[in-house]
Amino acid sequence: MSGNLTFDDLKTSVASGEVDTVLACIVDMQGRLMGKRFLAQHFIDGAYEETHCCNYLLATDLEMATPEGYASTSWESGYGDYVMKPDLSTLRKTPWLDGTVMVLCDVLDHHTHQDIPHSPRAMLKKQIARLTGMGFDAIMATELEFFLFEKSFDEIAKSGFRDLTPISAYNEDYHILQTTKEEHIMRPIRNHLYAAGIPVEGTKGEAEAGQEELNIKYAEAMDTADNHTIAKHAIKEIAWQQGHAVTFLPKWDHTKVGSSSHVHQSLWSGGKPAFYDENDELGMSELMKNYMAGLLKYAPDYMYFLAPYVNSYKRFQKGSFAPTRTIWSVDNRTAGFRLCSAGSKSVRVECRIGGSDLNPYLAMAAQLAAGIKGIEDHLELDPPTVGDAYTGDTGMIPQTLRDSMATLKDSAMLRAAFGDDVVDHYTRAAEWELEEFDRVVTDWEIARGFERA
Repeated sequence: MSGNLTFDDLKTSVASGEVDTVLACIVDMQGRLMGKRFLAQHFIDGAYEETHCCNYLLATDLEMATPEGYASTSWESGYGDYVMKPDLSTLRKTPWLDGTVMVLCDVLDHHTHQDIPHSPRAMLKKQIARLTGMGFDAIMATELEFFLFEKSFDEIAKSGFRDLTPISAYNEDYHILQTTKEEHIMRPIRNHLYAAGIPVEGTKGEAEAGQEELNIKYAEAMDTADNHTIAKHAIKEIAWQQGHAVTFLPKWDHTKVGSSSHVHQSLWSGGKPAFYDENDELGMSELMKNYMAGLLKYAPDYMYFLAPYVNSYKRFQKGSFAPTRTIWSVDNRTAGFRLCSAGSKSVRVECRIGGSDLNPYLAMAAQLAAGIKGIEDHLELDPPTVGDAYTGDTGMIPQTLRDSMATLKDSAMLRAAFGDDVVDHYTRAAEWELEEFDRVVTDWEIARGFERA
């Protein structure tokens, strides 16, 4: 795992007074960190073994509501406890918070002490175990895009989220001058994350005013998901400390490009890249072709895990560098899946569909499940698309959350991989998101029809 502190290190730091607080965190359905702050001495005296949280934390929404309809918990069942089991291998410094360290926790059943099946870390852990049984390791990486704003979270909230002015005035893709102006935020992000044990490679300006991208080195799947989640959390806190807001909303303005979270993936065996075949024209092994065929065939099934909100689907627009089709191509940023480093040992597939709002554990677990199914069924990979992938009309990405909810609910592949209870749980999450959206009157409707309807 990717922590950079041992438990003995923590004891030493507590005894010296260097550390006084331990953040014990679970990952919720939305990919956020939830948990408790412990007095560090209490943590090392006993809380390191386990603590507890309300089980509504894995049956809620972005607003922390308590929707009806979940089988796992409810008002009728009394909203009992889950066990938070600290994974001490994830202990790490959090240098942007004074005297504080963090540990990630697995979520266990209060009575059986078994993993809660719909817990994001458990879902990814299950697919990793399947691959291990097949003799493979999943090596993955995520790219994370986001927007920085002139004003703070509080100032923007008080404006009703109408005073949204990016920190820069023009497209800053690879732009050194403009990103220099943002270094009071981005420099501490890079340095603090690296000091926290996150293998940061760098940052760059992205293709819109105020848009940045963070790149973290590839790692084993669970480490990659942990790194992504901690980094996203830290970016929000560090931007807040500097008096600025940041958003991972995929499409905060219809006139601006969206923010993505591309997922790079490959399988290794015995320390060697199982996706590579030096005798293939593109360097792709038969295993890789089967895996990619699974990704493509089942993309509609797992689309919810790449695009979990109503807003997520606003990204998928022609000519925006966000894809519109679940097809593959060679080093082509217009396709949903891009073959990277063709002909080399670094050959891998990049899924370009997911937005910056995805939960990395769920997105990665679902894609691994699809790839495994492709391998098991020896699926054949269609030839790559050549040219502008926006021009075709096959393999279209589901256009709405409602469409993705339907394909999730009906997915035999995901039900076999995760279990019926898990699929039903996340189907209910999608359904609730739609219920909440459908009852709201939007600004667009009022402006369009107030006088003219």
